[in-house]
Amino acid sequence: MSIARVTFLGVRHHSPACAGLVRRTIRELRPAYVLVEGPADMNDRIGELLLGHELPIAVFGHYRGTERVATSWTPLCAYSPEWVALTEGRTAGAEVRFIDLPAWHRAFTDRPDGAANRYADAETRYSRATERLRARYRVDTVDALWDRLFEIADPDGLRDRLDAYFALVRGDTEADDGDRAREQYMASWVRAAVAHAGSRPVLVVTGGFHQPALRALTAAPGTSPGAEPAAWPPVPVPPDGAAGGSFLVPYSFRQMDAFAGYQSGMPSPGYYQHLWDEGPDAAAKTLHRTVVERLRARRLPASTAALISAHTLTEGLAALRGHPRPARVDVLDGLAAALITDDLDQPLPWNTDGPLRPGAHPAVVETVVACTGDRTGRLHPDTPLPPLVHHVTAEEIRLGLDGDRTLDLDLTNPRGLERSRFLHQLRVLGIPGHTRLTGPDHGADPRDRETWEPCPRTGRDAELTEAGAYGARPDEAATALLARRLRDTGTAADAGTTAALLFDAVLCGAGTLSRDLLDGLAHRIRTTADPGPLGRALAVVLGLWRHDRVFGTARDPLFGTVLDHAVDRIFHLVEGLHGGPPGVDVSRLRALTAARDALLHAAPALTLTTPETAAATAARIARDRHAPADLRGAALGLCRALGALAEPAGEAEAFAVAADPAVLGDWLAGLLALAREEILRPAPKGEQSLLATLDGVVTTMTDDVFLHALPALRQAFAFFPPRERERVAQLLLDRRNLHGSARTLLRTTADPLLLARAAALEEHTGLLLDRHALGAPR
Repeated sequence: MSIARVTFLGVRHHSPACAGLVRRTIRELRPAYVLVEGPADMNDRIGELLLGHELPIAVFGHYRGTERVATSWTPLCAYSPEWVALTEGRTAGAEVRFIDLPAWHRAFTDRPDGAANRYADAETRYSRATERLRARYRVDTVDALWDRLFEIADPDGLRDRLDAYFALVRGDTEADDGDRAREQYMASWVRAAVAHAGSRPVLVVTGGFHQPALRALTAAPGTSPGAEPAAWPPVPVPPDGAAGGSFLVPYSFRQMDAFAGYQSGMPSPGYYQHLWDEGPDAAAKTLHRTVVERLRARRLPASTAALISAHTLTEGLAALRGHPRPARVDVLDGLAAALITDDLDQPLPWNTDGPLRPGAHPAVVETVVACTGDRTGRLHPDTPLPPLVHHVTAEEIRLGLDGDRTLDLDLTNPRGLERSRFLHQLRVLGIPGHTRLTGPDHGADPRDRETWEPCPRTGRDAELTEAGAYGARPDEAATALLARRLRDTGTAADAGTTAALLFDAVLCGAGTLSRDLLDGLAHRIRTTADPGPLGRALAVVLGLWRHDRVFGTARDPLFGTVLDHAVDRIFHLVEGLHGGPPGVDVSRLRALTAARDALLHAAPALTLTTPETAAATAARIARDRHAPADLRGAALGLCRALGALAEPAGEAEAFAVAADPAVLGDWLAGLLALAREEILRPAPKGEQSLLATLDGVVTTMTDDVFLHALPALRQAFAFFPPRERERVAQLLLDRRNLHGSARTLLRTTADPLLLARAAALEEHTGLLLDRHALGAPR
């Protein structure tokens, strides 16, 4: 019995030249088996893959266990060598098999680059070899090098050139553990196919990076005549307690484009689709026409003369660079030279590696978009879908959410709350369909109604399929996704981020997860050293503790414990703050504001820091000359807000420190952030109001000092909305027993700072004239 001959084709993913080579090879060999780099757990569903979908599509793999969650995509388009291997192999009567590990396997998820795409054998992993080749052929990028060597070159001898290229780049690179595990597994499939094929050929189509290793791993002597064929390798299955699998999802050219961040394959999929369908010359003409049409549709300069010039420049560049026919970069450079007359502040994106950068020239952007194409795949109607898709569809019908009308939900009504939770579950999962316009915001908003409006559902099927990796029901999937986000943030997550996850969990009705998030939040509160995130977390938890009877969290003891620790930690941190750059730190002012609200509205839940101890701490900070100015002002405002007025001497000392024009603005910003209402409130009989005390500080300033302090004063009073500024002006008029319109007082003919400077200049000029006896007779 003779041994089957094995042909290894190393390819670049999504390369038309490689796809053409695969097609010709299958038609010439008529192999018994065509083995393709792809997830082996799809082998029982090859028929599903070949139903007749509109390309591009992708195999979406997922895994969810107690320790990790993983997702991966295997994109396929008409010119993907893997797709051509499957379709041409089936047409030729061959058995087609995927031979790689499932996408959820640790060989993928533990890779150093953290790639979420099976075909992410990015050229950066073997950059030294390609850099030498780029220097030899005088090209800027790997993509331009690839086009020069393969896409526009004569197809004769293509296989030998590919073998030499991949042997060079693999010989220059050390494979990682994941690559070695995958290659060992793929080699076992090759050996089994050889044993089953008898004397018929076997074709193996994999990424070129793996081809040299597969040759070496399968070079051992073959099966002796009369021996039993080797068993097909087992397909790994998820361990007990974990779920994993694969589904087909629609994909788009934009998702495949390197300019949009895709990690592997070819850029400009729309261009390469034309190259596959029509050849290089026709693809160049089509791209010229498409770019000009896009520019004209957006009313950007694109004349017929410019189009003729682009054709001429493209042909000239191709000839100058020694290309037998126009390459992609020839077309793009010709278009740029003909259409762009402005100076560019960044290099053209096709002459660098990486995605399109912000701020690119409009003509460059439209050229890139035209190269990308707008094709989006569609699955055959008979394609099996994950249970989540069917469950969401059924729930939308049951809850009356399958229409396109705006929804006004009453959260105090059980049905309204149920509909709200379902919509929030879809929002967390990223499923398009509705956008929330109004509703409770981060727990601090006592509103009990929500408004949702319909939005475009583009990409909904793909998003639902991918979300199916997290569970069969939307509540289960949303809970699993939030739990994953919590795990992914790890110890690096601050209290504010965790609190935002907590609020999402509450909105989704994920009660068990809310408890886990509260435990994690309590830990982060005890360890964080930044008051800002603590303030954000405290505001969320306080709102849920105070208001959310709708969500069942009002007066919850566990929420109260988190409140208690957060308030205590904020005061511990702010009392230790000294020095630092001048200016207003809004995040720490918000943290003190959240602590003030907790002291005023949740005092029964606080045991570590009571209003009395908080007032004492604030009084010490207000008098501390080494504390930041905004924090000193906020501390004094907190004393007033708590009704625990500092001792007269202490308050006088606090105001004396603040009188320095260099810090007055920062100090006032802190004061007004914490005691805005106290500024407007009349003082009890026998006491001086806060506004009167502040007025005394300002009126005792000399003109020069006031002029120096005026910008800071204006900035600080920006904390007041217009109506409250008018109220302050009226109180100052009443204080001086003056009659007039406060609103008119706030309206000036010019910038108040400019008027003050003019008045100071006039006063100074008058003094100089009097000193030299040049003034007018009085």
